[in-house]
Amino acid sequence: MEFGILGLELSGKTTLFSLLTGHQVAAVHGKREAHVGVAHVPDARLERLASLFAPRKPVAATVRFVDVPGVVKGGSASLNLPELRTTDGLAAIVRGFASATVPHPEESIDPARDVDLLETELMLADLTVVENRAKRLESELKKHRVPELEAERAALERCRLALEAGTPLRQAGLSAEDRQHLKGFGFLSLKPLLVVLNVGEESASDLPGALVGAGLDRWQGRPGVATSAVCATLEQEISLLAPADQAAFLADLELPDRALDRLLRAAYALLGLVSFFTIGDNEVRAWSIPEATHAVKAAGVVHTDMERGFIRAEVTPWQELVEAGSFAACRAHGTLRLEGKDYPVRDGDVITFRFNV
Repeated sequence: MEFGILGLELSGKTTLFSLLTGHQVAAVHGKREAHVGVAHVPDARLERLASLFAPRKPVAATVRFVDVPGVVKGGSASLNLPELRTTDGLAAIVRGFASATVPHPEESIDPARDVDLLETELMLADLTVVENRAKRLESELKKHRVPELEAERAALERCRLALEAGTPLRQAGLSAEDRQHLKGFGFLSLKPLLVVLNVGEESASDLPGALVGAGLDRWQGRPGVATSAVCATLEQEISLLAPADQAAFLADLELPDRALDRLLRAAYALLGLVSFFTIGDNEVRAWSIPEATHAVKAAGVVHTDMERGFIRAEVTPWQELVEAGSFAACRAHGTLRLEGKDYPVRDGDVITFRFNV
């Protein structure tokens, strides 16, 4: 999974990027360089399985984050970055804290306005792509009246009408066929959007209330949109403490868990992802896939040979495996099942793929 992190300048997005990835990057005003880092997805289930099988190493699922330069009003052209268009989703960081020393580029704190501003820039960037492609497409159609190109033109026209009406493409009601024709463009306003409110320390103990107070609760329920809140500077300080001290500090703030955990859960839910596990001689590993992925496709995530030569999947829920203590015990209890290629993998499945190539 790959997420782009964007926001207005001085929103705290680079601080959040550092918090999520452990990749310490100094925020430099006006710098036009993207930063890339990887976060390991915390998963208590992986830890339980690792304690049972004692592998050489447990391998967590990962999320790749791309922190792009700060967006400025009217700067949609700066969003036409290859690094951003290939992401699976976007995290829009908006500022909910005041500072006498760090002025907001729009001269006031208004998170709802900032989300609208960012969304507008995403749509304008997409509209530029639509218009440029439409011009080239007309030239191609004059030479060859290909049904595939005509279908693409129709899909682009639906995009143009939606964007000019101020509707992001994720809310434009595009069909599965339209989306297939548009797949290669990486439209930004079509991507799932996680709106993240970055608050001050005074709001850190009531993050749900901060979202409502900022007017961001109205974004909940929109297609392809989710919201979350963090206090990036405070949680970055907490992340430097020993694990036991981190837990105590979070408890004092009445925070149930870390920003990393909350944001990754929100990202997984937004993208409709689940995790399954594989267990080998030397490692226990978590893998992320879209919900209801068939077993044969899940096998291909592990290795292409497994998909190509798929025979069957041996499946047991992780809780059953931990309680039973071994695959042999699960087999004896009837909780280890044999599934075919069309089995929809469930969150928490432990799978051994049998294949032959």
